[in-house]
Amino acid sequence: MKNSKTVLIDKNPGRNSQTFGIARILNTDLDLIHEPSIGVVGNKGDSQCYLGVEQKVKTIHEKLRLRIGQNPNDIRMRLVQPEYTVATSDGIRNGTKEMRYSLIGREVTNDTLCEHLSASGLEGTIAVVACDKPPVGTLSAILEHNRPAIIMSDGPIRPGIDSVTNEPLDIISSYQIAGSEDEELKRRIACEACPGYGSCGGMFTYNTMQTFIGVVGMQPLHMVSPPSDDKRRLDVFPDQLITYLDNMVKKDIKPRDIVTRDSIRNALIVAMSIGGSTNVMLHAPELARAAGYKSFIEDIMSPDEFNYLSEKVVPVLVDARPFGKYSMVDIDNQGGVQVFIKDLLDTGLLNGNTLTCTGETLAEQVDRLAPKEPDGRVIYPVKKPYKETGGLRLLGGNLSPEFSSILKLAGVEGGLENNVFIGKARIFDGEQKLLWTLENEPDSFNNNDMVVVRYEGPVGGPGMPEMLDSTSRITTLCRERNIIVGLMTDGRFSGGSVGLVIGHVGPEAAIGGPIALIEDGDEIIVDLNKNEINCSQLNDTNIFKFRKSNWEEIFKTNGGTHPAVGDADTRLLNRMRNSAVSATHGAGMHPNRELWVPNPRVVKDSGFIPKNIHKS
Repeated sequence: MKNSKTVLIDKNPGRNSQTFGIARILNTDLDLIHEPSIGVVGNKGDSQCYLGVEQKVKTIHEKLRLRIGQNPNDIRMRLVQPEYTVATSDGIRNGTKEMRYSLIGREVTNDTLCEHLSASGLEGTIAVVACDKPPVGTLSAILEHNRPAIIMSDGPIRPGIDSVTNEPLDIISSYQIAGSEDEELKRRIACEACPGYGSCGGMFTYNTMQTFIGVVGMQPLHMVSPPSDDKRRLDVFPDQLITYLDNMVKKDIKPRDIVTRDSIRNALIVAMSIGGSTNVMLHAPELARAAGYKSFIEDIMSPDEFNYLSEKVVPVLVDARPFGKYSMVDIDNQGGVQVFIKDLLDTGLLNGNTLTCTGETLAEQVDRLAPKEPDGRVIYPVKKPYKETGGLRLLGGNLSPEFSSILKLAGVEGGLENNVFIGKARIFDGEQKLLWTLENEPDSFNNNDMVVVRYEGPVGGPGMPEMLDSTSRITTLCRERNIIVGLMTDGRFSGGSVGLVIGHVGPEAAIGGPIALIEDGDEIIVDLNKNEINCSQLNDTNIFKFRKSNWEEIFKTNGGTHPAVGDADTRLLNRMRNSAVSATHGAGMHPNRELWVPNPRVVKDSGFIPKNIHKS
């Protein structure tokens, strides 16, 4: 006997008319229009990152259509048409004011997909994701919806080849010659760096987060590393995804059954081991929030534990761009991400009991894939790593009382004498002023300058733009002149950034954080022995109070907004300015700046502790 809700739906000809119409157009069974819905979604944007997505979505959709029906082995569900989210390209917009929309793209993806999943009532979803921010927004929406779903990476782009040197190229190669006066060279490298399609190919933010999503359990591990144009993505993976999703639906395996405290911790450890992007510490808290955890620091991993693992336990296992030589395609050629994940499991650094989208535990999935041993050239074993310590470090100190500041230690090329950098502050209120100076007055930078770029945080930007253009120019300047110039900001960096660069400094300048009180010539000390970043002058209570009072007066006389912040001249930017949370909570948009958590969950600690095998 049908329940009253079903009877009402069946008897309403207005609703039935459109569902019948869609079923006819999609060529599916008209008698399945009131069954639970299933469908495919994809990320779209205006760069090469997204060019391969639509073909994969269409392929999965058609294969899914052929497996839907009323026979015993069929999937008895209502098929809905594919839906796409929209985002911008980071690579095209770095160094421009439009870069403010990049991180916001994560939020827009979340909102757009939330509308589709919730309003369509999807009970099964396959998502094809690309670029940096949309995959995280996609997974966040999936976690909030919490019905069976699975993700596939669209895949990385293959490297370009320098026609003169025959060396591999990528987008970072182009950014790092931006300051050159050789216009012919710049054009040639730009033309040769990104010859195909797919998302950024190095261990930048895209591949950091795809590896993260695989380890956290929402993407089959063998689908992470193959390039976007790999035939497996059209010929093999679609049917596998449908089979995995069908199993999840039948067993009611939900995203929150997979994305747990332990799986997030696993993914963070792997991010350290690949020298991953600093953006992982914006995206991991956001994903934890969407999974129902109230406090990333209290519920998932504290800064002290993060630093202990990165400094004492977890080494870097890949020789990968931007700090190394190879791309994700090279990692795929050596067996894929499952190679180093198996090694991390075997040495006791990961919890293998976490559930994954394949229906297996992480350890079971890796065992089935049977990856080969690390080759020792692209992928290194834990016991003989590429670098002795993990690639990321969180910093506290008087400039970072939230302990939000992050350094990609794997990408530092110099300046840390005995793990300490001491320099003089060079202040820029906004990235555009820094870019103008780098372009027009590059000789004005001196050895041991610490460039401070502020009012570019989640509120200040608004949108927390990344600074690949700036960091690339500084890297080139330092290499050419053999000097050290650091950069710290309340904004963020591309996963392709290298050098002594520290992002997410918080509280941010726009809300009166200590970074707003630094003045030109102040002494800045970065001490990795203490994991702190300090301004010596701000240790003086009188100086701190005087500068703070002056800042508050400027803030007050300008109507409650500091004049150095960026324009919030669209509804979207204004929404970000008025609802952004700090980097420690993911720098997303949440009502009244209070961290909204959907259906908060009780924290369950498995008691698993990563073994200190590397240092033993």
